[in-house]
Amino acid sequence: MVRWSALVLAVLVLGAAAGGYIYYNHLNGNLKKEALDLGDSKLGKPEPNAAGQTPLNILLIGSDSRNTAENVRLGGAKQDADRKPLADVQMLVHVSADRSNMSVVSIPRDTRVTIPRCTDPDDGRVYPKTRAAINQSLQHGGPGCTVATWKELTGIYIDHFMMIDFGGVVSMADAVGGVPVCVKANVYSHDSKGHGSGLRLTKGTHSVKGVQALQWLRTRYGFEDNTDIGRAKAQHMYMSSMIRQLKKGTKLSDPGKLMDLAEAATDALTVDHGLGDVKKLYNLGNDLKRVPTERTTMVTMPWQYSADEQFVEPKPGDAEQTFSLLRNDTALDGKDKKKPDKTPAPTAPKGEVPVVVQNGTASMVYGPVTGRARVITNELVRLGYAKAAPNTVLISQADTTVSYPSEAEQGDALAVAKALGLPKSAVKSSKSVQDVTVVVGNDWRTGTAYPQAGATDDDKTPESADALNGEDKKACMSVNPDYTF
Repeated sequence: MVRWSALVLAVLVLGAAAGGYIYYNHLNGNLKKEALDLGDSKLGKPEPNAAGQTPLNILLIGSDSRNTAENVRLGGAKQDADRKPLADVQMLVHVSADRSNMSVVSIPRDTRVTIPRCTDPDDGRVYPKTRAAINQSLQHGGPGCTVATWKELTGIYIDHFMMIDFGGVVSMADAVGGVPVCVKANVYSHDSKGHGSGLRLTKGTHSVKGVQALQWLRTRYGFEDNTDIGRAKAQHMYMSSMIRQLKKGTKLSDPGKLMDLAEAATDALTVDHGLGDVKKLYNLGNDLKRVPTERTTMVTMPWQYSADEQFVEPKPGDAEQTFSLLRNDTALDGKDKKKPDKTPAPTAPKGEVPVVVQNGTASMVYGPVTGRARVITNELVRLGYAKAAPNTVLISQADTTVSYPSEAEQGDALAVAKALGLPKSAVKSSKSVQDVTVVVGNDWRTGTAYPQAGATDDDKTPESADALNGEDKKACMSVNPDYTF
């Protein structure tokens, strides 16, 4: 089943699509486009920071489609030619609002999640909410359902998706050229039962491209414990190495190679309509090009085996901590500049501070909790905020927040957060509110006592996420002893 390492991202990091403008209309015609979100999520786009910047989230999807003879040849399993493809690789790329850092989170394909209700845009078929492996989300109407599943699982707004299949991986790997990868021992991913990608390498570093790159990205039997976790790590290593290669600019000096790269990239991709032309991809590439390689971090969602051990599931605490860092635009490398801890005083007595309270529990998976805005409004009034009032518009938000419109109201917002038992990280500047505004998120669906009251503002990536820095040139894959020679 297909494994890739976001070859698309490397092309975008180049930001060099200008060379492809000669074939602008042709390249636009290459791109395949589908709907971004097939669900009914009420999750809103993040608020801009004080400089008016917003983070960027792109979901990268690797499809195991056998819909062409080339995909059957590369992927095998001819018997699967007529089945709907699975989203066997899923990586969320988070680029910080100030474009100073980038975080990439993989989710194992067998992670058991709730796939929300999705409607297929082609035939109108409605797929009901179900509990299944996350890779099955692609079969529920297309990549837009995979996006909807991620939004509900993580609480992270997703701006775009990019999807590629077996043939696309090979063509782009050929166009990019060789990428250095390393194994700690001889490896041959093949056994008598037909398991394995066919990858055969001797101990040390090798430059892989084309079919061999696809084999590296698909290898499960042969790396570490023969599971999807080792495969994700190998993909992260390949992705990091390729970004370093492309950032050197060596592939950009030859116009012919650059055109090949642009041709392969656009022909291989299925994207959402918001990325449906070369100019938009070029602008996106320029954004990504600003991120230093040393500020790129790749992790796997912290996981644990489910009860029957046939699936994995998000690891309580650690997985949510990882997603929370991205929701709060906090770099996974822990190198964000620390802001001075200044706590401005409130501008007025709390009884005179207008506070708007909004219900943010409109989760497609769990369903909205009616009356949350009214409950917390009453609690604020009890606490002395006599001018607290509910907003009746229902939205979906993972975390409870307190927003303020200008610096003058920051002290009031911090005081409201403290009164409700919320951490300082819940307090945010927002140009879309007129008064201090509390959004009661899906993390606070019952009662008047905030469930995480007293929690610290932890900005550390859990060790279980197994982080890899983009500048780690010594990374090398461990080989399973049953697949060496």
